[in-house]
Amino acid sequence: MAPRDRDLHDLLEHRLHRRHRLDRRRRRRRAGSLFAGAALAVTAVALLAGFGAGTALSVSCDLGALRPIAIGQNSFVYAADGTLLGSIPAERNREPVRLGRMTRWLPAATVAIEDRRFYQHGGVDYVGIARALWRDVSAGKVVEGGSTISQQLVRNLYTGRERTFERKVKEACLAIKLSSRWSKNKILAGYLNTVYYGNHAYGVEAAAQTYFSRHASELTLPQGALLAGLPQAPSIYDPFHNPRAAIGRRNEVLYAMLRDGDITRAQYRYARRYPLRLQPGRLYSKIKQPYFFSYVLDELVRVYGANRVREGGLRIYTTIEPRLQRAANKAIRETLYYHDDPAAAVAVIPGNTKNQFNLAAQSAREAGSTFKAFVLASAIERGIDPDSTYYQSAPFTCVSSKWCAGDYAAGKPWTVQTYDHSYIGWTSITHATLRSDNTVYAQLTLDVGPDYVWRMARRLGVHLTQKPVASIGLGPLSVSPLDMAAAYATFASGGIYARPTGIRKVVLPGGKVDKTGGWGKPDTKRALSEGVAWKVTQVLGQNALYGTGAGSGDGKHPNAGKTGTTEDHADAWFVGYTRDLSTAVWMGYPRGEIPMLSVHGQEVAGATFPVPMWHLYMAAAEWRLPVRQFLTPKAMPAFRPFQRGSYGYASSYYTAPNSYTTTTPTTTSAPATTAAPEAAKPKTITPASSPAAPPPKPKPKPAAPAATTPAPPAAPAPVVTSPPPAPTPAPAPPAPTTVTTDQTAQ
Repeated sequence: MAPRDRDLHDLLEHRLHRRHRLDRRRRRRRAGSLFAGAALAVTAVALLAGFGAGTALSVSCDLGALRPIAIGQNSFVYAADGTLLGSIPAERNREPVRLGRMTRWLPAATVAIEDRRFYQHGGVDYVGIARALWRDVSAGKVVEGGSTISQQLVRNLYTGRERTFERKVKEACLAIKLSSRWSKNKILAGYLNTVYYGNHAYGVEAAAQTYFSRHASELTLPQGALLAGLPQAPSIYDPFHNPRAAIGRRNEVLYAMLRDGDITRAQYRYARRYPLRLQPGRLYSKIKQPYFFSYVLDELVRVYGANRVREGGLRIYTTIEPRLQRAANKAIRETLYYHDDPAAAVAVIPGNTKNQFNLAAQSAREAGSTFKAFVLASAIERGIDPDSTYYQSAPFTCVSSKWCAGDYAAGKPWTVQTYDHSYIGWTSITHATLRSDNTVYAQLTLDVGPDYVWRMARRLGVHLTQKPVASIGLGPLSVSPLDMAAAYATFASGGIYARPTGIRKVVLPGGKVDKTGGWGKPDTKRALSEGVAWKVTQVLGQNALYGTGAGSGDGKHPNAGKTGTTEDHADAWFVGYTRDLSTAVWMGYPRGEIPMLSVHGQEVAGATFPVPMWHLYMAAAEWRLPVRQFLTPKAMPAFRPFQRGSYGYASSYYTAPNSYTTTTPTTTSAPATTAAPEAAKPKTITPASSPAAPPPKPKPKPAAPAATTPAPPAAPAPVVTSPPPAPTPAPAPPAPTTVTTDQTAQ
């Protein structure tokens, strides 16, 4: 296509896209006019009520309060043993710059993504609030905020991020007064010089130096767009630790600039294709434990506001333990010692009701078979006895469940196989857990209900952004090592979930300990009954001795856990716990879901590398801790007879018996395959890197047998009466030192 024709095509495509967008906006206006009008009316009434709430508020709505705190001493962050992790720079370490000394792309990008009506409104954007409210209601969640740049500047300079009605009213009042006194350029420059961009960087000059080792005036279009997207969530979009999310956010900013006419379509296409090309500056490299440090800083800014944190002379005492950090690093280095080995992340949670973590693993990767623990907990909670409930271990094709019937009818049947394509016929759930049998857990998930399993994981503190699917029990959803460690710690603590926290206390400049931030106070809730947690631990304890987790224990402290390996070996896990510590080990490549088919000459699975790493770390972490048995519940779980559902058919590897036993009814779901996790850098500890040595050539992955889709054979009668045949005996426990292969579905 000639250049002129290509430009014409792009122009027509842009106009067509704009026409469709305008049509959608018209439809939304018609559908949401009543709701938006009502919302605005409620907002106006609330504001009027707030402004008339008394003289105290009228006095506090004074521009004098916006004067920055005088330049003070730095704030310092300490580890649990009192050693210094780093300092948060005060004003003298931040260099404000005029708009004229910034690249023109950064102010334009910031306005486009943060406050597109910045030059039209008077400090509070009522149209933007209505639009954000409508989008949030339409999406069923918060997808767009309504705060303007003026409001965010007020928040950074004075009000902080305390979520109270009085603070929101005060913020809106101050923003309106600020907009009437200051020019738009002065407000925008003030915002760009005070906002937090992550990784210790406040203001655009510090951000430009931190990420690109250059001045703010030298930033290119893609670099300016990247920085403009960071303030919304600096940890999530951190380009050092999560480049894929950072690029996605940068591209959102670029599209907003294209939409507002700040850039041409040619510039948009060029900038989207441009790589990150980061050049870390000195501000970032001087911080110890940068992953954890970034998390702590985000928490402080959330509570106190950026200005207070930067200039307040605070002393922050955290939960991170350098001894455990060193132990985790050593475990990784001794296991992954080649320079091109995948990375690993270790997250640790105490196994009690005062959870504090020392490794901020915040990346999200597919969970693999570690998610089976949540299926097991769901089944036990619904009255299913894992010891006496039997399913057939054989290739399974889902046909009639509401979670997979549509795919089956479309000629895309969901067929589940085990990791090593071996099957043992009728077996108990407990034995299937030790084998990590995908075919059994696919059927069990359908009986329990994928939506029930999804809610169970959320109840245990796993932050899921994806919806439940049939295959949820096999681990296709993305999770973080920290969330998994906290969830498994709930089993160790007898069903009590404790939200992880990284800050023990904050000392204010005058030496007074801050009592208003909630630091050091356990945030706990009962997530499971003691009986359910105990039974899950009993099964996972057997797995740590005789199943896929064999070799994880130190031979002294009782432990329990579950391995996980995703499809194509892109992610590998072992999540386990003792009475005192819950630890998640994840292994993969940070830059993407890259199959780990030949690491040190073997395919990576949960048992091949994560289990030995977990063993090395926990042996060092617990060698001085007393031996403590797992908690015994006051009341055992209640099991009930149940009728197993018939949602598909199993291939005829084995002949089904005439009758069988199970223990509690449920319904629906099960589409999934084993997924392979990608290797990410350690989120809470530094990844191991060692002397280079090329790994052996990858060996070809065994081909899976062709899936069969004949008409399903008649299912055995689902009535429970006579006991099932004796299960195949569990394998004898191997030597408790090392595990070299994981031969079951992970």
